[in-house]
Amino acid sequence: MSAAPVVVVGAGLAGLACALRLERHGRRAVVIEAGDDVGGILRTDIVEGHRLDRGFQVLQTAYPEARAVLDYGALGLRRFASGAFTRFGGRFRGLHDPRRHPARALATATSGVATPGDVLRLLALLRRVTRPELETLMQRPARDTRSLWGELGFSDRFVQAFLGPFYRGVLLEPELVSSSRVFEFTFRMFATAPVALPRAGIGALAQQLADRLGRDEIRLGARVASVEEGGVALDDGETLEASAVVVATDAETAARLVPGLPRPAWTTVGCVYFSADRAPLAGPHLILNGEGAGPVNQVCFPTEVQPSYAPAGRTLVSATVLGGLEGDDEVLAGSVREQLRGWWGAEVDGWRLLRVDRIAHATPLQTPEWLEPATRSVRAGPGRYVCGGHRETSSIGGALRSGRRAAEALLADASGEGSAR
Repeated sequence: MSAAPVVVVGAGLAGLACALRLERHGRRAVVIEAGDDVGGILRTDIVEGHRLDRGFQVLQTAYPEARAVLDYGALGLRRFASGAFTRFGGRFRGLHDPRRHPARALATATSGVATPGDVLRLLALLRRVTRPELETLMQRPARDTRSLWGELGFSDRFVQAFLGPFYRGVLLEPELVSSSRVFEFTFRMFATAPVALPRAGIGALAQQLADRLGRDEIRLGARVASVEEGGVALDDGETLEASAVVVATDAETAARLVPGLPRPAWTTVGCVYFSADRAPLAGPHLILNGEGAGPVNQVCFPTEVQPSYAPAGRTLVSATVLGGLEGDDEVLAGSVREQLRGWWGAEVDGWRLLRVDRIAHATPLQTPEWLEPATRSVRAGPGRYVCGGHRETSSIGGALRSGRRAAEALLADASGEGSAR
C-alpha cells in the first residue's frame, strides 16, 4: 500500500492545497473530482464575453493562508475601494475607511448613517479584532453576530443602513445568527488589507493551484461512491487503491462519505447578472440596500473593479439576493430590475439579462454551535482525513488552511509523530 498514491476526493481549494502540500513533501496525490473542472463553488464562466463568477465572490487578500499559497501577482488582482455605498433614505451615502481614503473622511462623517458614537465604537472594534493573535480571537466565547452588535452599542440606524446589509452579504444569511467569531475574523480581514478580484475571475484561484499540481494528477468527471479500506469506490464500479484518503468535499458530501460527520444547515443565495452600457454609480464600490425593501441585498459593477469582466464598452452588473429564490429566472430577474429601477431610473430597463445563479448550498450556516470549536479535527479514522471550509471558517482562507492541516496530519501520522490536529 505504501506505493499507492494518496487519493484526495474533491478539487476545490481545500483538496488542491492538500495535494500540493503532500507532493511538496514527497507523497504522490491524485485528486478525484466529480465535476467537469476544478474549483468547487469557485468557478468562472464566459457568457457573451462577460466573466461570470458562480455567485458574487471576492478574495479577501488579508487571508494569511491565501497569501502563503497563492501568487497574487500572477492573478492580476484589482482592488475594491475600502468601505461601501448604501442606499438609505432615498439616496446613496458613502462610508469609507478614513485610514485608506482620508479625502472622503468628511463625507463619511456627514453621511447620516453613522452617529459619532458609532464611529468611536468602530475604532474600538478595530482595536478589539486586530490586537490579539488570530488564534486567540477565534477562541473567544461566541454568540450570534447581531447580539454582539447590541453589546457593542451600535445604533439601530447604523445596523440597518450599513452593518446589517454588509454582513448579510458576507455571511450569506439574512438573520445574522452566524457566530460572532466569524464576524470578528472577517472584520479583521477587511481592516487589514483590501478585497480584490482576479483578472480571470474567481475561478483563477483554483486554476492556479491545479496548474501548479499538474493536470495529470487530477481526474475530472469521477464521482466517489464510498471510501473503502485501502481506497475509494467510484459510481461506475471502479476502485482506486490509496495509501490514504482525504475527503475534501463540501460538508454534505463529506457527511455521506465519512460516517459521523455532522450535516449542516445551509445558506441560500442567488445572483442576477446583467450587461449594461455604463455603471450608474461609478467606481470600485459595493452598493448596499440599507432600506431593507426589495429582494436585492447588494449590487456591484465588477467591471468598475476589474475591466476584464466584460467586453470593451460593456459594464457587468451583479445583484445578490439572499433566499427568496422561488419562481423562474425571468421572474426573479424582473423583481431585481424593478427594485433597481427605483434606484437608477429607466436606464435599468435597457440592461440585458445574462444569467441567474441559484446556489442552494452556498456555505454552512455558521451558528455559534456549528463553529464550536472554531477549528475541527481533520482526522476521520486510520488512513482517512477530511478538509474543507466546514472544518473551520467557511471561507477561501479556511478552505486553504484546512487543506494544509489535513496534509500535515497525514504526514505526521505516516512519520509516527501524529501531532497535527
